[in-house]
Amino acid sequence: MQTDTTPADAPSGTPTGSRVLEHPRRETIRLADVLHALADPMRLRIVCRLAAAEGELNCADIELPVSKSTCTHHFRVLREHGVIQQIYRGTAKMNALRRQDLDDLFPGLIDGILRAADLQAERLGDA
Repeated sequence: MQTDTTPADAPSGTPTGSRVLEHPRRETIRLADVLHALADPMRLRIVCRLAAAEGELNCADIELPVSKSTCTHHFRVLREHGVIQQIYRGTAKMNALRRQDLDDLFPGLIDGILRAADLQAERLGDA
């Protein structure tokens, strides 16, 4: 997987030595990778929460019933597969859905997945 270590929204002149996370370039994001990342219920929960927030959330703002190391794994999979953008702001790792990239590459995919997740939550009484 080819990556760019500079986040798309990183300010120009980011100091050397800043903690920068690797993200796939938009043109390298593949549908199979996105679907794989969204296939896990915890990762789907993260994406639903980020979509509802319509902005950045700290990792700690998204409660998951798993250990911290497992949370870290799920966020990493989402980032490495091009679903989310992560950037450090001070000591906080902020997360945002790469909505525009995903909508441009796979029109309607995220909307359909979010709708299906909502319907499933209602059917199962998780809403």
